[in-house]
Amino acid sequence: MAPVQVNKRLLFGSLAVSAVVSVAVGWAIAQNGDNGAGTDGSARPAATFETPSIETNAVVKGEQLPDVEVQNLAGDDVAISSLLGAPMVINVWGSTCGPCKQELPDFAAAHATYGDRVQFVGIDYLPPSEREEAFARDRGVQYELLYDGNGVFISTVGIAAFPVTLFVNSEGVILRQTGQLDEAQLAQYIESDLL
Repeated sequence: MAPVQVNKRLLFGSLAVSAVVSVAVGWAIAQNGDNGAGTDGSARPAATFETPSIETNAVVKGEQLPDVEVQNLAGDDVAISSLLGAPMVINVWGSTCGPCKQELPDFAAAHATYGDRVQFVGIDYLPPSEREEAFARDRGVQYELLYDGNGVFISTVGIAAFPVTLFVNSEGVILRQTGQLDEAQLAQYIESDLL
């Protein structure tokens, strides 16, 4: 009888997948109790798993936009207060953020529709670079892009998760803050909050 040939990569890969699945199932069971029975000893209904909602960003609705400085592509400081005077949509984004990438074309489309009545500003959490600028422009963005590479704006506003969009009135009061948006949601909030 010939010896069985073992594909070591396949064997170790299968073992690794099994280990990950075992850990995940064990974690899920631990989150929902460990014995499958209710407190009275009866069987529990099948568990449903929901992603917990963890609010990581500070709530800034109703607050004044902070007067800090961000930078333009050339690295020059731009005071946030210099942006005031018209209703404004500020999108805090970065090319390393998946949801940010997805929503940039929607912001470009909303800017094309509302840009004559509402000021759009993108604040990138990365330092000024041609790469970031090209990344946004390749997705249709034509509005002003600024950079918060030192994190002053982001930390002052209390942002920990991206993207964040702030809807700001002409006096600089933040009327709404959101996470990822699509074009329809942008239009809805612009119409209800800024126009």
